[in-house]
Amino acid sequence: MGVAGLGCPWAARALLPLLLPLLLTAAVPPGRGRAAGPPEDIDECENELNGGCVHDCLNIPGNYRCTCFDGFMLAHDGHNCLDVDECLENNGGCQHTCVNVMGSYECRCKEGFFLSDNQHTCIHRSEEGLSCMNKNHGCSHICKEAPRGSVACECRPGFELAKNQRDCTLTCNHGNGGCHHSCEDTAAGPECSCHPQYKMHTDGRSCLEREDAALEVMESNATSMADGDKRVKRRLLMETCAVNNGGCDRTCKDTSTGVHCSCPVGFSLQLDGKTCKDIDECQTRNGGCDHFCKNTVGSFDCSCKKGFKLLTDEKSCQDVDECSLDRTCDHSCINHPGTFACACNKGYTLYGFTHCGDTNECSVNNGGCQQVCVNTVGSYECRCLSAHKLHWNKKDCVEVEGVLPTSVSPHVSLQCGKSGGGDRCFLRCLSGIHLSSGLQEAYSVTCGSSSPLRSKQQKSNDSAFGDVATVRTSVTFKLNEGKCSLKKADLFPEGLRPVLPEKHSSVKESFRYANLTCSSGKQVPGAPGRPSTPKEMFITVEFELETNQKEVTASCDPSCIIKRTEKRLRKAIRTLRKAAHREQFHLHLSGVDLEVAEKSPQTSEHWAESCGVGQGHVGNKCVSCRAGTYYDGVQERCILCPNGTFQNEEGQITCEPCPRPENPGALEMPEAWNASECGGLCQPGEYSADGFAPCQLCALGTFQPEAGRTSCFPCGGALLTKHLGATSFQDCETRVQCSPGHFYNTTTHRCIRCPAGTYQPEFGKNNCVSCPGNTTTDFDGSTNITQCKNRRCGGELGDFTGYIESPNYPGNYPANTECTWTINPPPKRRILIVVPEIFLPIEDDCGDYLVMRKTASSNSVTTYETCQTYERPIAFTSRSKKLWIQFKSNEGNSARGFQVPYVTYDEDYQELIEDIVRDGRLYASENHQEILKDKKLIKALFDVLAHPQNYFKYTAQESREMFPRSFIRLLRSKVSRFLRPYK
Repeated sequence: MGVAGLGCPWAARALLPLLLPLLLTAAVPPGRGRAAGPPEDIDECENELNGGCVHDCLNIPGNYRCTCFDGFMLAHDGHNCLDVDECLENNGGCQHTCVNVMGSYECRCKEGFFLSDNQHTCIHRSEEGLSCMNKNHGCSHICKEAPRGSVACECRPGFELAKNQRDCTLTCNHGNGGCHHSCEDTAAGPECSCHPQYKMHTDGRSCLEREDAALEVMESNATSMADGDKRVKRRLLMETCAVNNGGCDRTCKDTSTGVHCSCPVGFSLQLDGKTCKDIDECQTRNGGCDHFCKNTVGSFDCSCKKGFKLLTDEKSCQDVDECSLDRTCDHSCINHPGTFACACNKGYTLYGFTHCGDTNECSVNNGGCQQVCVNTVGSYECRCLSAHKLHWNKKDCVEVEGVLPTSVSPHVSLQCGKSGGGDRCFLRCLSGIHLSSGLQEAYSVTCGSSSPLRSKQQKSNDSAFGDVATVRTSVTFKLNEGKCSLKKADLFPEGLRPVLPEKHSSVKESFRYANLTCSSGKQVPGAPGRPSTPKEMFITVEFELETNQKEVTASCDPSCIIKRTEKRLRKAIRTLRKAAHREQFHLHLSGVDLEVAEKSPQTSEHWAESCGVGQGHVGNKCVSCRAGTYYDGVQERCILCPNGTFQNEEGQITCEPCPRPENPGALEMPEAWNASECGGLCQPGEYSADGFAPCQLCALGTFQPEAGRTSCFPCGGALLTKHLGATSFQDCETRVQCSPGHFYNTTTHRCIRCPAGTYQPEFGKNNCVSCPGNTTTDFDGSTNITQCKNRRCGGELGDFTGYIESPNYPGNYPANTECTWTINPPPKRRILIVVPEIFLPIEDDCGDYLVMRKTASSNSVTTYETCQTYERPIAFTSRSKKLWIQFKSNEGNSARGFQVPYVTYDEDYQELIEDIVRDGRLYASENHQEILKDKKLIKALFDVLAHPQNYFKYTAQESREMFPRSFIRLLRSKVSRFLRPYK
């Protein structure tokens, strides 16, 4: 898409302003200050010797500095440039073989492979198939598919395609054309020459220092002087810069007192006044570097510790906040300097460093449950067999004697009676009260306990299990005015609250469970000229009661009992509905009568005084009563839970009694927030009939790891414990001690390997721990949570950006796994991929590999292929318009794997993108490599590449902080060359 007047794609133009703010600062040498110079600066670079620099001379106020082309480094004399052997560090990033050449390096592949377009990794050759995959495709560098099965050859940056359209000719733009000093392109190829103070080596490329040229000048001048004292002449000649550079190592200047020697930036003049020595800036305040300082000739480089990034001043290091990135942790992320840690919510276990999976608590000692343990997502619950009920500790089961559990006293009662010509209804909650409210817009009151099979979606349901039938019903009232509010009601001004006589009660029912919910609806419009009335209000009450077989008679079977119950409920609902519309429906909670709804007040002052139930006034605000307290409706304030009670939630109106209400003095803390805080609990290794003191020690052959229990677990297999009061199975005297990865079988008295999907990190255990969530282990006998792995292939595939990820990343991927992904971009878009790092086992047979090609066919055009660890990042474009990607591991290997991001971009930028990613300088420095590993920076770059208009989301300051200057210097020429035809 173009813009009139620009003459080039608008999005291509957008790339330049992304860099311009940084290009202007790139020319300032990093790490160097500008010294105040003389009024008239002398440009040392303007002489015929280029200031003595063999490559570039940079004049600065009062001095100058020599710099070298890419692929070279400054020699110790500060003027000459020496070739850098890139192959010495990380093999130059080459997958197979690295070959150093003057000013550059080349990657080469073993027999049977050819170099991929990214010029670093190698692809296996095919004997037949598409021509570019044929080992004899004929292209010197890059092979591209062409119509009708032919090939089109391209060259790497710095090379030109030869006339035969197959070979590539080197130019001065790549590695200085292989020349040591100067390079000039000619029809025959690069032509090398040397600085005037050097001479050409016989190889036609290298330059050697000539014999002292200044001495020859001195001797020539001396013989031309026929008159005068030779000693005076010689002294005069030795004291001028014209002879032997005045004896100066670097710069010489004639003054009235003789010659004055000086040194370029990064060097210091020695005591002899002639010699220049490189300054080791790292010896003084670490060169100003935050972390690491590395001295170089005439300069120095700063770098950072892992987990930090180098800022644009190329000295400061900033912690990488991994927690600010998407997908860092499944649940919670905690950033630390240089690293981070993930944490999981309660009921979940951390695996693969960053992922959270549901913990199967039932896999360890049956979750501590005495009878039945049921695992749920994020939690678990203990259940009891028939004729038993769950103890207050939620783990033990106690026998129900004489009556069924459903015959216990009702938690909720509804009583309605005639009052003032109509019915007045009271819903009384006797126990198990739980209140949820939200700023007077809605509230919910739960009384009693629901059936474990109860479903919120069921409004009315008959479910029979065993001897018990559960009947559920609900009713909803709609009131046209009023606001959800639970407010203390003064029902009888004289202070009397008579209970309705039973004979005058029109309705009297007892329930196991009731839930009352009030919610505000939409505003009701007012008549013209009048204000709108308050919001509509909806009140829903759900009831649940149970019947049992004891009610069955010869004339009425269980079905008949249920029908009778439903009939009574329908009558109660009708009466309740009438009472609610007459605003004669009241709640009785914790000894306080409450109005269910409040009419719209006439003044705003009234609202300011009222707080929701469970809330007290703090200043002018309504604040929920905190855990350990409750809202006293009589005193209208928050009160500490009295001794013998506890409350572990905020905003409640009652405190729950401790399991031992007859012993209130046993409370350890006045603000109990958990039942276990009620005090007097039996400790691990102890038990009692109710879990409270007095307690007994677990007998020999039994153990108990938890507090407040009513029994101890048997060791099993007739095993005894080493002592009374054992707290773990490890106290049982087993015949052998099992090592990690095994559990003790009390039937066979042997150690059994933990089955696949479980692990055991400790000695002497009688169980194995289930792997969290959907993870499993590669083999049996696992000893650590790290061996639990998710086998799901990771990644998100979008039209513009996305990523692929090995299973369980960043944890080790599982053995025997196979993943495939397909990236199919929209029309006229190409794919750019960055592999920040990849960790695969180094195996001769390439058992684990990652391959990217056009289709699933092994003969299709391949873009990338590797079967080894590659910690140096690489970026490349797809050789085909779509990509089929496969990752495969064998039965014996495992490693960290990879996370590979990609972006699709407008194919109009193909030339620019390929020019950048194929240039070896992109990966030459450690700082450049860190850029390609920086997830936040890659995300921003991809965002702009995919949608160039998104550049304007980033401020100028953000843009300047993205890249170090060296990276901008690399990109500047690329972008300028790409845009030049359109200017």
